[in-house]
Amino acid sequence: MRLKLIVAYDGSSFAGWQSQRGGGSIQDALEVAVQAVTGGPVRVHGSGRTDAGVHAVGQCCHIDVTNTRMTPDNWIHALNTKLPHQIRILSAESVDDGFHARFSATGKMYRYHVYCGAVLPPMEYQRAWLVREPMDLSRVKQAGSQFVGRHDFAGFSANRGGPVIDSHRTIRKLTVTTRGRSLYFSVVGDGFLYKMVRMIAGALVDCGRGVLEPEKIQAILDGTAKKSNQVAPAGGLTLVKVLYGPPSGHT
Repeated sequence: MRLKLIVAYDGSSFAGWQSQRGGGSIQDALEVAVQAVTGGPVRVHGSGRTDAGVHAVGQCCHIDVTNTRMTPDNWIHALNTKLPHQIRILSAESVDDGFHARFSATGKMYRYHVYCGAVLPPMEYQRAWLVREPMDLSRVKQAGSQFVGRHDFAGFSANRGGPVIDSHRTIRKLTVTTRGRSLYFSVVGDGFLYKMVRMIAGALVDCGRGVLEPEKIQAILDGTAKKSNQVAPAGGLTLVKVLYGPPSGHT
């Protein structure tokens, strides 16, 4: 039986999603929990990586299990009793063997949180990027609109250690919202390069505080201006949802 799992986690104390030789990743913790339930090793297949310190409220993964007597609700309870408190299975469902958490995905939704003020409230520690300078929201929105569409995002990505065959990606939607002193960037795209969302967030903040002109965004995308080097801290980033089905649907 193939189970599709929706996972939430506080990534502050983990080495990212992907399994590490020395352990310490979200995937490692999930595989330990699954093995504790099944009695044998089971590979956890994720929709993709999140970096160390990045959070999730809607990461998706799948596992193949032989125990078909347990219902999806049984699996949620059993796994959550074995997982550290920073990781929780939110939902589980039986899916067709043709479903793959990574290869069936048609997009992802991320949210970045910026806190504008002199002091970061303790409850926002490792949840938001503290920006003390005044932010011009109109400049942020002007810059954000230039990311929408299909572009070469080489100028907004970092080197993971190997060449990227194709650095073109499509951003379907980028919204900028505020709530009190909090500023949120929500980004929906068909895929993301290494640190791409964090570098987009860094550029938006630089535009808002007058360090970068909004018009420069298009020049960086075109390759006529030098690459952006502002990487927003990992703690402000959350994977909200992995999208499946038609590109226009958020399912």
